[in-house]
Amino acid sequence: MAELSTIARPYAEALFGVARADSAGLAAWAELVAEMAQAAAHPDVRSAIADPKLDNAQRVELFTATLKSELSPAARNFIKLLVDNQRLLLLPEIASQFLWLKNRHEGSADAEIASAFPLTDAQVADLVAGLEKKFGVKIKPIVRVDASLIGGVRVSVGDQVLDTSVRAQLDRMRDALVA
Repeated sequence: MAELSTIARPYAEALFGVARADSAGLAAWAELVAEMAQAAAHPDVRSAIADPKLDNAQRVELFTATLKSELSPAARNFIKLLVDNQRLLLLPEIASQFLWLKNRHEGSADAEIASAFPLTDAQVADLVAGLEKKFGVKIKPIVRVDASLIGGVRVSVGDQVLDTSVRAQLDRMRDALVA
């Protein structure tokens, strides 16, 4: 079976093309796609959508009723397409790829920064400046505390990871001693 990201990619690309051409703008579409992904990821929604007693029109209505946002005809058509192709539950992966396409188009990237201790605003700003220089894109930091790192930081930008944590250094030493 194909990987979920492979199946989701054409839907994300098609949706991104529609969003770029729409006067609402990419930011509005990104919010809507995130809302749809959150709804599709909810266990109650997932089980309701999978109910074999429902036909596709009922699935579309059920899913759109779970959303707070008003849907444009293009968004409603996208949901109908996903339901018709039995891909509605792929919305979290589609949303992830849509966000990646949006960031690439805008010349930016999300950076997940995990630190063993809370970082000050100045430390985050310094780290972001260094990351922007390294990656050549505008960085949007997502900072969280992860005490299991013991010390240092672990940064993920897309599929690249920079791990300078004490935990990673200890793991490398253990691997060297075992080898």
